[in-house]
Amino acid sequence: MSRCCLIVAGLLATFFSLGATAASGAEPSWPWSPYPLFEAGLRLPPPPASAYEAAYSLYDSSGKEIVEMERPLIRRAEPVEVPPVPGVYRLEAWYQNQQGERGPAVTSTLRFDDVAPPSPQLQAPGGWVMGADPVELKIAAAEGPLPLSGIAGYAAAIDRSGGSSPCASSFRCTPGELDLSGEDGALSLGTLPEGIDLIRAVAVSGSGLASAAAIAEVRVDASLPTLALRGVPESWSRAPVRLTAQAADELSGMAPAGPLGPFTAITVDGAPAARTAGDVASATVGGSGAHQVRYFARDAAGNVADGADGAPEPQTATVRIDEDPPSVLFAAAQDPAEPERIEAFVRDGLAGPSGERGWIGVRPAGSRARFEQLPTQTSAGRLVTRWDSDSYPPGKYEFLATGFDLAGNSATGDGRSRGGRMLLVNPLKTKTSLETRLDHHGLRLTGRLHTVAGPPAAGQEIAIVEELAAGSKPSRRTTSVRTDADGGFSVRLGAGPSRTVFAIFAGTRTLTRASSEKAELKLRATIRFRASAATARVGGPPVVFSGRVKSLGSASAARLPIELQFRYRGSRWSEFRTVEADARGRFRYAYRFSDDDSRGVRFQFRAYVKGREGWPYEPGSSRPVSVTGR
Repeated sequence: MSRCCLIVAGLLATFFSLGATAASGAEPSWPWSPYPLFEAGLRLPPPPASAYEAAYSLYDSSGKEIVEMERPLIRRAEPVEVPPVPGVYRLEAWYQNQQGERGPAVTSTLRFDDVAPPSPQLQAPGGWVMGADPVELKIAAAEGPLPLSGIAGYAAAIDRSGGSSPCASSFRCTPGELDLSGEDGALSLGTLPEGIDLIRAVAVSGSGLASAAAIAEVRVDASLPTLALRGVPESWSRAPVRLTAQAADELSGMAPAGPLGPFTAITVDGAPAARTAGDVASATVGGSGAHQVRYFARDAAGNVADGADGAPEPQTATVRIDEDPPSVLFAAAQDPAEPERIEAFVRDGLAGPSGERGWIGVRPAGSRARFEQLPTQTSAGRLVTRWDSDSYPPGKYEFLATGFDLAGNSATGDGRSRGGRMLLVNPLKTKTSLETRLDHHGLRLTGRLHTVAGPPAAGQEIAIVEELAAGSKPSRRTTSVRTDADGGFSVRLGAGPSRTVFAIFAGTRTLTRASSEKAELKLRATIRFRASAATARVGGPPVVFSGRVKSLGSASAARLPIELQFRYRGSRWSEFRTVEADARGRFRYAYRFSDDDSRGVRFQFRAYVKGREGWPYEPGSSRPVSVTGR
């Protein structure tokens, strides 16, 4: 009988390829099939003359024959269906002739299992995992009965969308889709993205059927805690500084959890770090100098920037403390060209002197009065003021300087840099005297400026001050002149109302200021007055008297009383009418001669201004005019 070959194949199924591999050129397959229908057949060479038909028998796992069939002589595979009960079946096939004599038998094993396994047991890392640490997922078969084909392995996938399957099919996997072969073990997932990752895993039976997915949660924190350091001064501090580091972490958090949990730490000048469980740590920095501060925190996942074992370096800050005051000394001596210039120097070796704070004060020497602070210019390391010594009476004066450093420390000093106290005797400058003389008629003021020792003060500016009487506009005016080689000066005063006149010398850096005595300049108002005719007929037309009061530099002359007066030979001036001037000082009055006794008499008329409150002139009268009656 010719040699034959029996071929048995399971129906094709779709699996994810994780682990198992198929023979070259063949599709991956499982030793078990989830389907009860198998394709089996005999591939025969040309049958011998005695061959009549092919036959086969199917046996269960106990060896009991289930099916016996005969087929005509064929050359193709015939499907074989096993009972719908998972099990291992044996297929036996042979040739036989018409007399039923059998040739050699060929056998094949058919494995059928359509039961999906239970979901596996998953054990993921507890708590939070650092982003740089690989994640290991422990997988074990579920407790209880397993499918007949057993567990071929497990397939797993990271799932954030919820509901996806580790395999391409939701109920079957290919050998190549297995991530872990065997019934249990540990699966390395590598490093995972930051956040909460869901791991879906299925158990895969020997026939490729997948279980319902088991889900494990893995929480990954790849970020360092955020830190803020409070209490660091912007510049120098003059006292110890209390620092507080505040940490925060949005994922794993900073809640205290014992020695291995989150902490916050501060270290000063390389000293061992002061660690505090949780998100807050404090430390006090003291002592003069620049102190280096490092601070860091560890979150619940273990992320920490402490610089150890390749970790990032901690954050740093510098705290500058200067607890010592500066030194303050006055200049060694006064500058002869500027005796009123008072200068003090501020020195500080750490923070440095402040350029914005400080003052110089003065008081009579030996007194207990408070020092009067003088307007002081400050710059880095220097205090400068100009003492207006002319405003102080003669005598001895002591000075005090107060300086600050950039940390806010202050110090006072009353000594000079070459020793001795800062004392000055006033007057510091050469004393001057100013004398004037007023020419009332010529309206000229002359004077002379000289030093007390006698030499003239040439080329100095003198202010001539005129304080005009009440009602004047303006009330004060000032002109300037300069002294000649002999210290003399002369100035003509302007026209206008009455006034007080004096001269002022403001002084220089080496000469004291001086002022002259005040001189009173009393001026009468200027009045123009005229008559319309030199003769007047008794009973005839009136004579019109008119005039104007000049009010240069004064308030308005409106409603100013003007007395019209007359006299004749041998008599005194008598008022015969009072009129008022208008805003421009003009007035007018018509007078009719009616008395027969006036015939042949030569009268004199004038206008007289006595003044009023606010009128800045002395009483005055006009030049008289003559009118003869006829």
